[in-house]
Amino acid sequence: MNTTSSPASQTPFEHEVAERLVEALQLEVTASEIEPEAPLFGEGLGLDSIDALEISLLVGRDYGVTLRSDNPDNKQIFSSLRALCQYLQANRSSAG
Repeated sequence: MNTTSSPASQTPFEHEVAERLVEALQLEVTASEIEPEAPLFGEGLGLDSIDALEISLLVGRDYGVTLRSDNPDNKQIFSSLRALCQYLQANRSSAG
């Protein structure tokens, strides 16, 4: 058994978004190191509110999805890479 594989592997779309997050936020991890279900904020990647703003700008520009600061679902949307990607896939514009 391969002990280096993660318990939950990234989908191709999750990897794409992870790569963009690493680049945009200048994270000190590789896209592949981001666990899809690990928290993005606090204990997980340790992102903060400034990072949330950067993510909002990135997804608006790259995926045509507007993330509003007053959205009551933000805690869930930003809970993990997987949750963010699921939200993007459900809400992205047809052009994306």
